[in-house]
Amino acid sequence: MAAGRSAPTGGGSPAAGLPDFPWDRLAPVKERAARHPDGIVDLSVGTPVDPVPAVVQQALAATTDTPGYPMTAGSPRLREAIRDWCVRECGAVGDRIGVLPTVGSKELVAWLPTLLGVGPGDVVVVPSVCYPTYEVGARLAGAEVVRTDSLTALGPSSRVRLVWVNSPGNPTGQVLPSGHLRKVVDWARERGAVVASDECYQTLGFEAQPVSVLSDDVCGGDPTGLLAVHSLSKRSNLAGYRAGFVAGEPRLVDDLLAVRKHAGMIVPAPVQAAMVAALTDERHVADQRRRYAARRDRLRGALIAAGFTISHSTAGLYLWASRDEDSWSTADWFAARGILVAPGAFYGPAGQRHVRVALTATDERVAAAVARLD
Repeated sequence: MAAGRSAPTGGGSPAAGLPDFPWDRLAPVKERAARHPDGIVDLSVGTPVDPVPAVVQQALAATTDTPGYPMTAGSPRLREAIRDWCVRECGAVGDRIGVLPTVGSKELVAWLPTLLGVGPGDVVVVPSVCYPTYEVGARLAGAEVVRTDSLTALGPSSRVRLVWVNSPGNPTGQVLPSGHLRKVVDWARERGAVVASDECYQTLGFEAQPVSVLSDDVCGGDPTGLLAVHSLSKRSNLAGYRAGFVAGEPRLVDDLLAVRKHAGMIVPAPVQAAMVAALTDERHVADQRRRYAARRDRLRGALIAAGFTISHSTAGLYLWASRDEDSWSTADWFAARGILVAPGAFYGPAGQRHVRVALTATDERVAAAVARLD
C-alpha cells in the first residue's frame, strides 16, 4: 500500500494539531444504540468487564500504606518480574534488556516520540490501519507521520526516527510473522531508527501465535534499537490500574527513565505490587483467554451468518468486520439493533470499509448481540 503522509504539527496550542477524539464523534451513534428496548450492547471499546484477579487485588490492598515516593524505575521486585516475564513469554535474553514500568501503555505510546527526542523534520512511520495514538504521539512531538505497510516504499529515507509495529494488531487482530518483523528491524537498523513494537495483546493468540520483537527469531538476541510496549490492561483486566511497561535496548530504556524522572511519570507503589502479582501468575491469564475465546466464537459466527467478512482477526480482542460499505453506515446498521461498534475510519483511511467489534462485553451482553444479529 502506498505511503500516506500527514503534515507535522504547527505552532500554537498543542491540541490545535490533533485530530478529534474518536469516541466523542461516536456519541450520536451511541445514543441511537441506547434506545434499544433491551439496552445497549457496547462492543466499541476494548475495556475489560471481568473481575480483577483476586491475587492482584490482594497484592494491591496489602500495599496501601506506602507514604513515600515510589521509584520511577520500578521496585527491584517489579523489575525482576518484568524481566522474567519477557524471557518466558517473549523469548527475550534477560540480561540484555532494560525494563521500565509505565502508567498504562497509552501514555507511553503518546509521549514516546517526545521522550526519544523526535521532533520537527523527523518522520514517524505507523501502520496504514492502526491505533490512533501512534499518530497523536508523533503530532505532539511536531514530527511528520507516514502511514504505510511497506517500508520499501519509503526508499533510503534518513529522516525516519521511529517505526511503530503492532502485533496482534489493533483494530485488525492481525499477527505479524517473525520474518516480517525481522525485515522491519533490519530496515530500521540500517537507518538508525527505533522500532517500537506495541505488543499489548501478546497473550491473546487464538488462531495464530503472536511473536515479540524481542524474540531470538526476530532480533537474534540483540535488542539494539528495539522497544516492546506491553500492558496488563487486557491480559489481567487492569485497565483501571494503569499498569504497563516497556522493555528493550538498555540505553533506550535508560534514556526514557531519565526523562520520566524529571517529568514525574511514576507508577504508584500499590500498583507496582499488583503488577508483580499479575506477572507472576499465569492461571488467571489462561482463564481470561478462555472467556474471550468463547465470546469470540459466538460473535464471529453471528457476524458471518449476518453476511459480514472477517479480515485477519486471528488474535487480540477485536473482530475486523466488513460488508463492503462505508464504516459509518455499518455502525448505524449495528446501532439500529442496539449494538455499538467502532467505525474503521477511526483507524485510518484504509479502514473506512470495516468496523471493529470488541470482545469485551459480558457473556449476557454477547448473547444479546448474537440474538440481535440473527
